[in-house]
Amino acid sequence: MIKFGIVGTGWRSEFFLRIAKACPELFIVSGIVGRTQVKATEVASRFDVPVYSSAEDLVESARPDFVVTSVPRKENPGIIKLLASLGMPVLSETPPAESVEEMEELCSLVRNGARIQVAEQYCLQPHHSARLTFARSGKIGRITQAQISVAHGYHGISLIRRFLGIGFENATIHTTSFKSPLVKGPGRAGPPEQEKIVQSEQLIARFDFGDQLGVFDFTGDQYFALIRNPRILVRGERGEISHDAAVYLKDFQTPIHLPFRRHTAGEHGNLAGHYLLGIQAGEDWIYRNPVAPARLFDDEIAIADCLIRMASHAAGGESFYSLAEACQDRYLEMAMHQSLGENRPVTTTSQPWAEYTGCQ
Repeated sequence: MIKFGIVGTGWRSEFFLRIAKACPELFIVSGIVGRTQVKATEVASRFDVPVYSSAEDLVESARPDFVVTSVPRKENPGIIKLLASLGMPVLSETPPAESVEEMEELCSLVRNGARIQVAEQYCLQPHHSARLTFARSGKIGRITQAQISVAHGYHGISLIRRFLGIGFENATIHTTSFKSPLVKGPGRAGPPEQEKIVQSEQLIARFDFGDQLGVFDFTGDQYFALIRNPRILVRGERGEISHDAAVYLKDFQTPIHLPFRRHTAGEHGNLAGHYLLGIQAGEDWIYRNPVAPARLFDDEIAIADCLIRMASHAAGGESFYSLAEACQDRYLEMAMHQSLGENRPVTTTSQPWAEYTGCQ
């Protein structure tokens, strides 16, 4: 059993609570801490978990394996530092901090022995995880380009880095934006009550790593929109991945076209239940759901995977998305917005966390 606590009671915190409720054989929520006792008590009653008055009380009384911090950005560094001072491993929601100075200060905690990981789930979402597995198989050769239009800010940048195999290399970033009219779609609160035209802002950034290129392209409408689709193109010297299919060369004259097949139980009269089994490319499984048969959607599956990997890291296992990686993705996002605001290319410089191997 994986036993974790949560500091925070907002929209994102409830993902962790739903996952634990859907997988009671795997996860136990030791307790939650909220900004106000009223809010914490309300959330705790809905999910049937204990509520504590402070992070110190949660750690001392509940003794979780680790604590998830899911609080506003400005509050997160302080909560992480507090938990680290108590000797508690931390899984931080994204981003871990706002400024370079705050990020460097957090990395110093890891250098001094704190166990801190960041819950960057996009690379663990089933479709992205499958694509990354195929990209690393060598079938499309060395990857030179990744065009990513699936997630905002540092989330999209984290996928660019992973597909390209980029660590802490510097980039020259060119950013532009474009506004266009769009019929308003659903949001966190549900579908709109009437038709309304809104302005949709698209952010496009080119990350030039020398002989490798990342293209970031995203509008915030994509997360819920009915008419704006995610797009991915990953190109290598021997082939490419385009959305849910790949093409590669068996030899220099023989292209192989391969769809990625998603397998879901419960379809077409199947009586096994309704859950994702995994994804295949030809005869190979390139993704298997680590929490099947729980009924979770893709983002929840990815967050559950974060929790599983964090439990291993808290017990002395390897890093899965380090604080240094999270800081680098946040730093690249800041440079992207600097390029847009100043209307000029911005070239990044090496940051201290790139040298701190203990943070990586």
